[in-house]
Amino acid sequence: MKIRSFAGLAVCFVLFAVSFVSPTQAQNRDRLVKTTSSRPINQPVAKTVVPAPAPPQVKTLSSSKPVLTTDPVIQKPLVEKTGSSSPVHALAALAGKISNYNDSTSGQMFNAITARLGIPYRYGSEGPNRYDCSGFVWSVFKDAGFGFDRSSAASYWNQFEPVTGDDRYKFGTLVFFNGLGHVGIVADKDGFYQASSSKGITYSKFEGYWEKRITGFRRVPALTAKPSVPAVSTTAAPIATQVK
Repeated sequence: MKIRSFAGLAVCFVLFAVSFVSPTQAQNRDRLVKTTSSRPINQPVAKTVVPAPAPPQVKTLSSSKPVLTTDPVIQKPLVEKTGSSSPVHALAALAGKISNYNDSTSGQMFNAITARLGIPYRYGSEGPNRYDCSGFVWSVFKDAGFGFDRSSAASYWNQFEPVTGDDRYKFGTLVFFNGLGHVGIVADKDGFYQASSSKGITYSKFEGYWEKRITGFRRVPALTAKPSVPAVSTTAAPIATQVK
């Protein structure tokens, strides 16, 4: 009986101890709280929007057209053009001043040359759609009022008078190359006009290829036209009859 009483007291003591400790442990235990998002589950994730770059600032002038504040830098050429470098324009201004002929004849020759620029080359042709070197020279002088016959470069060399000194490089002088195998018309001290087999009627510079091949120069004598003489009537005037 004593053992049973002792066992019963032990059980009561254990139960009392358990009931006393459990609330305390419950208070000290870390509470696990499950955090839930307030956003709906099926709602898509919002994307981060990158703002567009700001447009360049402009300053407004009197014109309605906006001008960028960062103005571009324009570099000027080292050498400024003061006039046309074209030999045609240069010759037009100087033909009458540095020519072997008068202004009228020089102008006619200049017009005849410029009218033929670019026309193709053909051996033995004298125009108007094809020219060789001697045919080109003959046709230009013909348009300017000269009356010599169409012939070869060698024949022109033998036919016309020699030129020396500064007159060699005056407009209208004939220049011969390659042992009289080629002829052209001097433009100025820098170049001449010719019928080129590759380029047709063109302007070429002496410097380089051609200056090493010059044979000599000739000048076509200026041919003056004979003045026209008015016709003289040979009919005798009637004799008046006196009335007595």
